[in-house]
Amino acid sequence: MRGKRKQYTTEFKARVALAAIKGERTINELAAHYEIHPNQITKWKKEAMAALPHIFSGKIQAADAAAESREANLYEEIGRLKFELDWLKKKLDRWD
Repeated sequence: MRGKRKQYTTEFKARVALAAIKGERTINELAAHYEIHPNQITKWKKEAMAALPHIFSGKIQAADAAAESREANLYEEIGRLKFELDWLKKKLDRWD
């Protein structure tokens, strides 16, 4: 049976990816130091390199704002639906 996959924080991933980008150590040295598979470090490095051009473009901030707006709308809808459900339960209780 396989164990649970290890979860890494975004800060940890960023630190490892930055170390890989700096190139002061090889990927294998970083893998041994951080006790991570070299392929994982390579993946995080590629993700970081792909995201770098967008950091200064403002696209990330716009995406974050859109996500926050979408989240607020969903919470509002959840509240409305919960209110309606509670109202319907009360009406149903009166019929019994």
